[in-house]
Amino acid sequence: MQHSSELSNSIKTFKNFEEAAESILHMMGKFIDINTFFIAKNDTHTNEIVKVLNKDDALLEPGDTLPFKETFCKLSVERGKKVLIIPDINKSDLTVSLNVTKRLGSGCFIGIPIYYEDGENYGTICGLDTKPFTFTQSHIELFETMASLLTYVLELDRANKQIENLSAPFVPITKGVAVLPVIGFINEQRVENISFLALSKSQEMSLEYLVIDLSGILQINSLVSASLLKIVNLLELIGVKPILTGIRPDLALKAIQSDLDLQQVMIEANLERALNKLGFILEKRRNEEM
Repeated sequence: MQHSSELSNSIKTFKNFEEAAESILHMMGKFIDINTFFIAKNDTHTNEIVKVLNKDDALLEPGDTLPFKETFCKLSVERGKKVLIIPDINKSDLTVSLNVTKRLGSGCFIGIPIYYEDGENYGTICGLDTKPFTFTQSHIELFETMASLLTYVLELDRANKQIENLSAPFVPITKGVAVLPVIGFINEQRVENISFLALSKSQEMSLEYLVIDLSGILQINSLVSASLLKIVNLLELIGVKPILTGIRPDLALKAIQSDLDLQQVMIEANLERALNKLGFILEKRRNEEM
């Protein structure tokens, strides 16, 4: 019997659409006996191969591009939300005259579009071979299911990118000073993104001080807290003085457990006190009746 730790290690997790897409192609390759499975992205002008699984012959490679109008993918998009099946590309009026058919010589094709939830077309998920093949109803259902799954993954990917932008907004205060409030749940991937943002924006804006406010963090583990707090060392290497604010007791405890030396780091209880330290004075003005 598998222990829970062993089971959790066997469960696949994906960071983004590309990782999920690659795994899906490999899984489909186990159930359908054709040579090539691929995902293409198109903008109605150019068709670009994003992910490919070639079993034997390398019929396609990631990054390959063709004019959209000359591809089987165009036929699939025109078909709409139904799977397009062409058992023999030399016997179909849709494909017999295409240059891609002449290049392959013979073969088969199956494909279905991938959509965003708002109906916008992302591209297609397809299968291809140089020999004719008879597709079954099970194959059709597999393509339909995977296209729907990829729609879901696309939306998650899009939402995650929007959240990343919202959960670590870079706020300029004045020349040489900015604030980076960190909000929400923190994982290792987000720490990497925040580190890149802090370093790149600091150099771009020629900052002297960057106030990193941690009061909006909802949950964090020891490994991530260590990585997050080490951002201060990276900032100092490029000549930026970091100021940490909003460090809760649990985060402070994890910093101590990680043996992080914060003695030389400026730490203030909140953003207001940090700005006061830099010479900013916050004034409350009352509206006076005329």
